[in-house]
Amino acid sequence: MKYLKLFENHTEYEAFKQTDGFIKPNVSHCIQENEVHYTVPIDWGKEYFTIESLEDNNKIYLKAPNTSITKTVSAATDNGETWVEYTSSTGGSGTTLATLNRGDRLLIKGENSAYATSSNQNQFKSTKQFEVKGNIMSLISGDSFANADELTASYTFYRLFEQCDKLKSAENLILPATTLTESCYRNMFKGCTSLTTAPALPTTTLAQSCCASMFNDCTSLTSAPELPSTTLENYCYRDMFNGCTSLTTAPALPATTLAQACYGGMFWGCTSLTTAPALPTTTLANYCYNSMFRDCTSLTSAPELPATTLTEWCYEDMFNGCTNLTTAPQLPATTLASNCYNGMFRDCTSLTEVSIVPNSVKPVSSAYCCSMYQNCNVQRSSDYDSVAYDGCGGGSSD
Repeated sequence: MKYLKLFENHTEYEAFKQTDGFIKPNVSHCIQENEVHYTVPIDWGKEYFTIESLEDNNKIYLKAPNTSITKTVSAATDNGETWVEYTSSTGGSGTTLATLNRGDRLLIKGENSAYATSSNQNQFKSTKQFEVKGNIMSLISGDSFANADELTASYTFYRLFEQCDKLKSAENLILPATTLTESCYRNMFKGCTSLTTAPALPTTTLAQSCCASMFNDCTSLTSAPELPSTTLENYCYRDMFNGCTSLTTAPALPATTLAQACYGGMFWGCTSLTTAPALPTTTLANYCYNSMFRDCTSLTSAPELPATTLTEWCYEDMFNGCTNLTTAPQLPATTLASNCYNGMFRDCTSLTEVSIVPNSVKPVSSAYCCSMYQNCNVQRSSDYDSVAYDGCGGGSSD
């Protein structure tokens, strides 16, 4: 006969292990001396989408902007033993799904292809702090979520937690879709000012605007998820971390194929970012790096920019307002495009030297470099027209 035995500490476990006929148990794991845990790490990919409260008396809501887009979900507070159906509503904070105490978990599932359209969206709200965990696909695939990896509708989770300032962590939220759809995660966590940890984003097949402004103004976020895709789509990462003032480390950006405005404004206003990621691609797209590091006031050096053929507005305002930038990258491009360098280093007040350009494109004219070094303490070079230093009037494409 086999028995299960509860050990009080690791020492007792080691002593009992030496007895005759002992069968090594598999119901516990030891992390450190004299600490035995009788649960195994949770595979959150196999768990329903879960809201866990971090405080007592926490009301959880699902709100719709109007009756045309209400969604029905089922929720359980007893680990999935009893499911109750709810439909989002428009009044007040929306439909109350549960009132949770600290440590309580609310499991949610639904059969909805999307929770939003381009103009309307359902959103989760709370009165106190919480975390999100589990597989988000249970919101659209119901009980069949564990093997679901396909989004079928545009705007699937658009703005789902936007402005939810009580959301603390999404570290254990699983986003398993391998192919994304247009704007599917766009603005998903925008304005979640208490969010400290982002979910992983393992997909390599993107879509237009799929992650645009996803973490915009998440001012407590200190690190970003990995972004492994090598082929980008139009606007896919535009403004993704814009305003993340606590972000200290940027993810690697290995993409070799860019798309229009794909990185536009991506780290704009990330005032704690000290190092920029490498930008190895040599094939650019219109607006691809526009305002990418704008107002990153802790950035001291810029990445290499190896492209020799530029596109319209590709570097416009890329480092505008980087007041601690002391070194500018070389600019080897021999084929320029309209407004490609406009405002690139404007207001970089610590920059003392300009970038040298190839002889074949000297001097760089006002068609390409308006306000490029405006308000910088650099010595003027014959490489550039005077408008590069004095500005040229007219607007930009901000």
